[in-house]
Amino acid sequence: MNDALFEQIKSRLITIYGKGDGVRVYTDLVGFLLPKIAQNMHRQSKWSHEDVMLITYGDTFLQEGQKPLETLKDFLDKYIKNAINNVHILPFFPYSSDDGFSVIDFTQVNPDLGDWPDIESIGQDYKLMFDLVINHISRESLWFTDYKANLAPYNEFFIEMEGDEDVSQVTRPRNTPLLVPAYTHRGRKMVWATFSADQIDLNFKNPQVLLKMLEVLVLYLQKGVKTIRLDAIAFLWKTLGTTCIHLPQTHEVVKLIRDVMELVNPNTILLTETNVPHKENLSYFGEQDEAHMVYQFALAPLILHALHRGDGQYLTDWALKLAPPPPGCSFLNFTASHDGIGVRPVEGILPPREIEDLVTSMHRLGGFVSMKANPDGTESPYELNIALFSAFRETHSSNGPDQWQVERFICSQTIMMSLQGIPAFYIHSLIATPNDKEGVEKTGRTRSINRRRWDYDYLQALIESGRTSNAEVLKRLINILQRRKKHLAFHPDTPQQVLDLGADFFALWRDGPNLRFPLLTIHNLTPDIKLLNIAQIVGIERFSYWINLLDNQGVSSAEEKLVVQPYQSLWLMPESVDGVSALWAPMTD
Repeated sequence: MNDALFEQIKSRLITIYGKGDGVRVYTDLVGFLLPKIAQNMHRQSKWSHEDVMLITYGDTFLQEGQKPLETLKDFLDKYIKNAINNVHILPFFPYSSDDGFSVIDFTQVNPDLGDWPDIESIGQDYKLMFDLVINHISRESLWFTDYKANLAPYNEFFIEMEGDEDVSQVTRPRNTPLLVPAYTHRGRKMVWATFSADQIDLNFKNPQVLLKMLEVLVLYLQKGVKTIRLDAIAFLWKTLGTTCIHLPQTHEVVKLIRDVMELVNPNTILLTETNVPHKENLSYFGEQDEAHMVYQFALAPLILHALHRGDGQYLTDWALKLAPPPPGCSFLNFTASHDGIGVRPVEGILPPREIEDLVTSMHRLGGFVSMKANPDGTESPYELNIALFSAFRETHSSNGPDQWQVERFICSQTIMMSLQGIPAFYIHSLIATPNDKEGVEKTGRTRSINRRRWDYDYLQALIESGRTSNAEVLKRLINILQRRKKHLAFHPDTPQQVLDLGADFFALWRDGPNLRFPLLTIHNLTPDIKLLNIAQIVGIERFSYWINLLDNQGVSSAEEKLVVQPYQSLWLMPESVDGVSALWAPMTD
């Protein structure tokens, strides 16, 4: 038994709850954990150059007579198995709203999707990521029902307020009321609801709430999950008179969760979801004792801005200043997700006028913007709601759609795949799903624009035809991923060095002291043919001839006028090292 780790857990609980309650909850937790501690488990590397994440709902694909999770497994095996090895199945539990994030029962699979054996079947061939929706629970849950009935222990699981408190300092991700009514056996009560009236926040000042959620965590670990995503974790702890975001107790809970994961399965990964300004997001690495991985939230709006403007200077400046992740930590790089494209992460990176222009442009392309409430009573943009493929239909300067939508989109994904970290594809990006206007009209929610549920037979027909954007994007991205996974330059731990080649390009090196094949990535961010003197790039002179892994074309390091096509990406590696060709390098480089 890991005595030091148990002592660390006790210390964390005392920090959170004080000595008396901390020791009591520690005793209860140890009793629960002891039978579940990993015994003689072989430690493995947490990630490799082959790791790629797919983000999807359990019912993205619907086929008559088949459970959606079975249909999802069919899609995975048929189209992506040789390119993507991690699957994030968004909340697949019974729910009442928010497409799964208002969970009714954390322990059950939504029967409309399938059951636990269906989840475990996918887990036999793919590393799974589950959401621990830790901040709140559905108003329709048994926990909240028992709270209303004044039944222990759930009568103390939620945050009751009088309703007239000053909550103006509370950071809000929504513009809905923070306090909502609940009609209980003790009368009308006002309860805390950060995200919606249907998503009631849990009261983590009550240690029993933390114990319950740790039980849920352990269940997921026992079901074979590889990565735990802490949804909305930044808002976990509430103290009036503060912003109620990123409070010290919240960080301590994240550390505690990591400790528990280390005991039950040391090979698992903890990912925090904090859609906040970049510096705040990085705080969840802690001192290498919190999240193993954080989302690179600033990346999505910066890539969108760069390609929309045809100007990568803000993207380059941000990347130049980006500190590498601490040892043992990594970034999850993404350009789209089930949520919108967050705007808060680029506060202080993009000037307000650039954010305003981007919002206006996304409106023009059929998108929406979700607003957040500010302490002064005003509202400001929180996220852009648009299907990413539709977001690249035209640029800031074009007079309507142009012929470069697919190329612009592929460029955005190739940039994401080039950066240090693990790339993550939202399913609708992988298959080039356009704006789902019918979904918005049906649900009345702007986020539905990027949450289409496909008739699986219809989608397969689009893909198999080979002549649609869906087919072209999927084929090209899978091809790039298959090339990518052959090279250690793409290992999440391989350092990156960003280059400033001017506003027209985004470029960087991926290189390390033990790397046989260094990688130079160059991306043309404009709809114009560009000439690039790569001979001026420091480091290119190490080898006389380079190969673009994306098209197998050769490039001389003395090239003074390399022609780079509109939105073209180059992944340049030395033609050969010690007689080994970069194109045919073994998987271990």
